[in-house]
Order: sequence, then C-alpha cells, then structure tokens
Amino acid sequence: MTNSAAHWDNIFNAKRDAELGWFERDLEQTLKYVRCANLHDGACIFIPGAGTSHLADRLLDMNHRLVLNDLSAVALQRAKTRLGNKPIEYLCADIAQAFNKSVDVDFWLDRAVLHFLTQPDDIRGYFNNVRHCVRPGGYVLLAQFAKGGASKCAGLPLKQYDIADMQTGLGGEFELVSHEAFTFINPLGQHRPYTYGLFQRTGK
Repeated sequence: MTNSAAHWDNIFNAKRDAELGWFERDLEQTLKYVRCANLHDGACIFIPGAGTSHLADRLLDMNHRLVLNDLSAVALQRAKTRLGNKPIEYLCADIAQAFNKSVDVDFWLDRAVLHFLTQPDDIRGYFNNVRHCVRPGGYVLLAQFAKGGASKCAGLPLKQYDIADMQTGLGGEFELVSHEAFTFINPLGQHRPYTYGLFQRTGK
C-alpha cells in the first residue's frame, strides 16, 4: 500500500469520522498546546493532513483563521461541507512537496501526519515547508507515534518519533517549549503512545 491520494480517498469514502483510527472525541490534549501559544485573534493555523478533523471547528470557535491541507480531495470536501462559509483556505497538496503558493502561518498543528512520511526526501520536504511557512515567533506542534509504539496505521508503515528526532528535523531555528508522552486510546480501544512537542521559531 502506498501513501497516495487514492489510498486516502478510499479511506475517507469508506469510513465515517468516528470510525477513523485517529479520531479524537476529546480534543483537549491537542487544544491545550494551542492555548499555550497565546495566539492573537485572527492568527493563522495550518493543519497538515487535516482530513475531516473536528479540531477545525474548535479552532474557529477560538477566532482563528485556518489553512486545511490534505492529500485527499474527498476529505477536504467533507470538511468543507461540514464547516460551510468560514475563514478557511483549503489546500489539496502533498505536504512533502514544495507548495506552489506562499503560506504564512502563526501555528503549524500536526497531529499524526509527519509519521506517515518514511522516505528521507519526503521528510526533508516536510520540514522545508515548515521553515518556509511558519513566521518568526510562530509555533509548531508535532504529535506523532512514539518509539516503541505501533509501527503501522491506515495500512501504512510509520516512522516513530521522539523529541530529539523532532528537534533535528526542525533545526536550530526552533526552540522546544514543551513536550510530553501521551497515550491516545483510539476508537477501537487500542492504546497508541504519542510524543507531543511544541516548538517556537526564534527571531523577529
């Protein structure tokens, strides 16, 4: 199985939101890091691999603007149908490839996307996009499968992360603000250890 648009379109066509293995019924674990950044009203939050996540609904309630990215056009259309006419930009693009437009964001929120990239070139492409998009003073939240946890999700192999791996990918421009180990219990009742890391870009 490959990490392709067709693969993800098939998943989103076949399952309701609450049946997806990464579905968060309780969003507090992720949202607390957004609050920690103390963003201003209207701050732009970029969600790579947004899928149909209900994080978007809560972030809109917090008066933020959103850029929702996904490889799956099916997922983005479902999100658009649910969210309606809101301050959202939809970007159907491979997060490992350079974007064909400028995207400037205050907070990059990645829950369970980076770990699907297993090839070095794709990982480098992902982090290049982070560095090109996140403004000085902006934040990056990476929440990925932890080392020693599950090695597959959605039929795909994963790369597991610890804080050192995240810091290496981001580089010296980003400083660690907060991190923790967290065990997510997915809709099937399975325990999935995660590494959460919040980083801030230095400079003005």
